[in-house]
Amino acid sequence: MTKKYEQFSHTADIGARIYGKDLKELFENAAFAMFDIIADLEGLEATVARAVEVEGEGYEELLVSWLDELLYNFYTKSIIFSKFEIWEFSEKKLKAKIYGRPVGVNRNRLKTEIKAATYSGLEIKKTAEGYQVEIIFDV
Repeated sequence: MTKKYEQFSHTADIGARIYGKDLKELFENAAFAMFDIIADLEGLEATVARAVEVEGEGYEELLVSWLDELLYNFYTKSIIFSKFEIWEFSEKKLKAKIYGRPVGVNRNRLKTEIKAATYSGLEIKKTAEGYQVEIIFDV
């Protein structure tokens, strides 16, 4: 299996270097990385699904909107999301189905509180293997 992401240290925040064979996979892996930092996703079975739709002016803004929308859903619905399927994707809009499990009895899985995805040094880059982005999460 190819690597989805890796963490790197960044002052008081948490950074993640995300990989994807295409932009859609990059966005899905970024969502996975964020929730893998928030909670232990190992063996977490999804029991609920939600549809989300976000817009942005370009891929970087769309990525931050996507991650912030997922955080909003996490904090307001108390659901740990672990699976992300983007089914409509363009430079200005994405629609996805997100799957997760209520925090409830899974509260012991929570690891790190993330407040937001930031624009700090955010630049999606094309690589020989596909795409890569470094995201700094405000914790």
